[in-house]
Amino acid sequence: MEKEDRRGLQDRAGLSREKLLENKIRWLRLSFRAGAILDFLAAIQMLFPAVFAATNGLGDFHPGREYFYAMGMGALLMLGWTVLLLWADRKPLERRGILPITVFPVIAGMILNEGHAVWVSGFLSIGSVIPIWILQMVLSVVFLVSYFRAGKSG
Repeated sequence: MEKEDRRGLQDRAGLSREKLLENKIRWLRLSFRAGAILDFLAAIQMLFPAVFAATNGLGDFHPGREYFYAMGMGALLMLGWTVLLLWADRKPLERRGILPITVFPVIAGMILNEGHAVWVSGFLSIGSVIPIWILQMVLSVVFLVSYFRAGKSG
């Protein structure tokens, strides 16, 4: 009887570990997929100046060739990061290290760049950037929580 009780406990513990692992993978996949979707949308915004103007409250926006060149380069990098996040989603535990790299320097650098656009160059209004910062902060928290929940050994 005692042996059966131990086996039952081991099965339940194994099931708990399995559920815990599934939960870790679910959080990692949520992070990778949310990041990929948002990066793709950002690339669209970068490739189409009318979309960029509409989402940033720029009514009379007529970008020059420098803008098209710089945003084209940026959009390609954004699309590359989209693919990287989707690649990480294929083996989420093994590739979880992509998440903190996405938070710092990528998201943190974007926040600094947006701050420059508001407070130094005056290109963007604070009102148009605050929702972006909120989204970036939420995404950063989800990424870091997912990463640390996954642990070192997965």
